[in-house]
Amino acid sequence: MAELRTARSTRTNAGPGRLLIAVYLLFAIAATSRAGLQIATRFGEAPLAYLLSALAAVVYIVAAVGLARAGHAGRRVAFACCTVELVGVVGIGAFSLVRPDLFPDETVWSGFGSGYGYIPLLLPILGLAWLAKTR
Repeated sequence: MAELRTARSTRTNAGPGRLLIAVYLLFAIAATSRAGLQIATRFGEAPLAYLLSALAAVVYIVAAVGLARAGHAGRRVAFACCTVELVGVVGIGAFSLVRPDLFPDETVWSGFGSGYGYIPLLLPILGLAWLAKTR
């Protein structure tokens, strides 16, 4: 019975992992909705920014699925997504400060996620930490 409890506690979709998955799903919905609206109504104003928001949405969706699957493949997918997300939010965040003309509207990753309370910067760090803890 103790082995069963230990195995369950190391799954990525158990305990605090459920909250992490919920936050990823929330950001997936928010980013998908915002990017979809921006692309549909104002794409010509900032195509790079809006396409990057759509990319972020896809990353959030796939990360949530990876964390929820909890198996070896799910962990690998979640790790890849969290890594891409961290590189994206840091890289795009820095780029958006250097070239603000390309980011007239806030996107999920521009300004290091400042428009979303910097949660996009914190989320991949928490995801990677959770993956390491549940290894």
